[in-house]
Amino acid sequence: MSTRQVITSPKVATTGLPYAPAVRVGDLVFVSGQVALGPDGKAVEGDITAQTEFVIARIAGLLEAAGTSLANAVENICFLSDVRRDFAAFNAVYGKHFDTNGPTRTTVQAVLPRDGLLVEIRTIAAMP
Repeated sequence: MSTRQVITSPKVATTGLPYAPAVRVGDLVFVSGQVALGPDGKAVEGDITAQTEFVIARIAGLLEAAGTSLANAVENICFLSDVRRDFAAFNAVYGKHFDTNGPTRTTVQAVLPRDGLLVEIRTIAAMP
């Protein structure tokens, strides 16, 4: 039986909502959808490029706290508030962190939970 471990990081502010930022079960780490929220609970300033960098940094912080890294990501599910407008810029930032041998990925358009949010990414990673 695998032990369930909640993962938090001082690098990632929590939202106060009823979910864990990340959970490790066995050799897998499941990172909840991360968005570009500042400590004030509002979307950080910036375009899709800035928000994508912010979100990936949050994911990297949680994975590091779990003992793994972006290099061990096996799946990303990406939600953009406007796929047609933002896909190219989002993909340019994403490609700096994940190459063509990186994790599987699904990218869809979605209504995100707070005004000003442009991207949310959910990640599953393996332990090294």
